[in-house]
Amino acid sequence: MRGLPWPAKVYLVVVIGAAAALVGHSLVTGALFRSGEYGTLLVLALLFLVCESMPTLLNVEQFAVSVSFSAALAAVVLVGPDGAALVGLTAVLSVRPGLPLVKRLFNGAQFAICGYVSGMAYLFFGGVPKVPMVNDFEALIGPYAAAAALFVPLNIVLTLTMVWLATQVRAEELPVSGMTQFLLSYFGYATFGLLVAGLWATVQSISAVLVLLPLFVARWAFGQYHAQQRSYDATIAALCQAVETKDYYTRGHCTRVSLASTMIAQEIGMGVERLRAIRYAGMLHDVGKLGVPTKVLQKDGPLTEEEFAAIQLHPMRGLEIVRGIDFLDEAFAGIMHHHERHDGRGYPMGLAGDEIPEFARVIAVADAFDSMTSDRSYRGARPVEVAVAELRKGAGTQFDPVMVAAFVKALERAPWQPPRTVSPPPADATETTTKDHDDPTMPIEVVGGP
Repeated sequence: MRGLPWPAKVYLVVVIGAAAALVGHSLVTGALFRSGEYGTLLVLALLFLVCESMPTLLNVEQFAVSVSFSAALAAVVLVGPDGAALVGLTAVLSVRPGLPLVKRLFNGAQFAICGYVSGMAYLFFGGVPKVPMVNDFEALIGPYAAAAALFVPLNIVLTLTMVWLATQVRAEELPVSGMTQFLLSYFGYATFGLLVAGLWATVQSISAVLVLLPLFVARWAFGQYHAQQRSYDATIAALCQAVETKDYYTRGHCTRVSLASTMIAQEIGMGVERLRAIRYAGMLHDVGKLGVPTKVLQKDGPLTEEEFAAIQLHPMRGLEIVRGIDFLDEAFAGIMHHHERHDGRGYPMGLAGDEIPEFARVIAVADAFDSMTSDRSYRGARPVEVAVAELRKGAGTQFDPVMVAAFVKALERAPWQPPRTVSPPPADATETTTKDHDDPTMPIEVVGGP
């Protein structure tokens, strides 16, 4: 807690204090001591603790989720809001390796609050805290759905608020991409709590054991999905690093083009899966440079027609390199056609206007923008305002006007952070080119043959 900013400390104290007040009120009023609830509370608390101690790590650094809330929602039905709060509080006892006490305290407190609030929603919509009989099952579905609809978003909001205050990142940098899909998966896991409550009438505490198996299968599947995504990201990063070793001054270019492409894609309303694909396309748009001779890429001076032809082939080389990577999907079109021009004078196929795939039209804008706002061996980085003016100047000829307008709008909402100034390469480093085929203001010079 010593390293937390003071707003995060205040928020932590408020959340823990609120949870302590709720549990304390339950103990004072005796709401937790109705006959026959001790065994139920113990089994649900153990189920919650087992799931909470074995979370699934996500792509976001130091961020994990568990399906333990299913036990808290089952407690809403079986023992009411006070019992659900106590079950959620057991997160403090989590034995997750490396989890600091302050995080366990926060997790326990926010789960206790979520359990109590969702329990009150269950009561408000006509639910009765008890072991449901078979004939009562249909009547509890509506109140349970209301409790789950409150528990899941409240849990996420409390957690993301803590992340925001503790890390002091901008709101747009919070891990909220794909939140709709994330919420839907959480609501799917919430049905396990209803299953526990429904089975309790016939098999009692054994229902918790029966549900553990599908819970852990769900956790395993969740973990496999995110492990797969991390593997994809590692593959893409390795390819990018291989490309960027060819030119000292283009390090980080792939990552920045990916970011700018994603900004444009979000602005024009691309869905989650296409956003992921265009992020990959931005990272790999220049992978075809691996098939271009280094001496051509780094040549100091005008290129011959043959050398320029080799440069123009790099999008096709890129497609050849990544063709076998199935998960890239629509990214192939972006890699292949990102040097086409809106007026049809680009390469490799001379497509024009809407003939150019949407991914390629997005990447063309992002690619040119980053080239202009980055240091090169032959010039320093241009200001963002100058680069935007050049994009507007080229709209309708080199660039799709819709994509340029979308990027300008995105920049107004989230200002671009230019890359750090690049120091001159070491004396023994490979020499760098004096031209850049991505920079619309510094076209490559081509000399004809004899």
